[in-house]
Amino acid sequence: MSLHDALLAPWPWYVTGPLIGLVVPMLLLIGNRSFGISSSFRHLCAAWLPAGLEYFRYEWRREAWNLALVAGIVIGGWLAVHGLTAPGTASRVSPAFARELAAYGIEPGQLMLPRELFAWAQLATLPTLLATVVGGLLVGFGARYANGCTGGHAITGLATLQRSSLVAVLGFMAGGFVTANLVVPWLLERLR
Repeated sequence: MSLHDALLAPWPWYVTGPLIGLVVPMLLLIGNRSFGISSSFRHLCAAWLPAGLEYFRYEWRREAWNLALVAGIVIGGWLAVHGLTAPGTASRVSPAFARELAAYGIEPGQLMLPRELFAWAQLATLPTLLATVVGGLLVGFGARYANGCTGGHAITGLATLQRSSLVAVLGFMAGGFVTANLVVPWLLERLR
């Protein structure tokens, strides 16, 4: 297998897991920083839309590294899709999951984005638009209420043995299991 082919194949957990795990010591070594994405939205608002709110009055420039991290994640995602994915590559999902999707009328699409769920035309429907807006508000509120996002708590918080992060991660996981197994199937039944 060539290096190019190896890069196009999904990377195994025993490679990606340690790479993600190395983020915490790297950030701690370069300046006692913690990993998190949701705080970058606050930094963006403080930079562009301060609107005179006390919450946005702080020295956001000290957190510019976090904005560079988020930009790197976006650019890296784009490069992975457009540079490390063979054209015409179909989603690789288990046969059981493919059957479950088919039961809802969803054909697993290219790059894990079924057109039935992720097409612009689908977003224009009232149920999808409502679910997107309400879901986005709930995620944003939850991340601020929990004082961090899933990435920050699960990667930095657990690595630094913070009890509040353990509680947050257990809550995220429970919410994810309920949503994936109860809420999403219920919604998909109604969106048919």
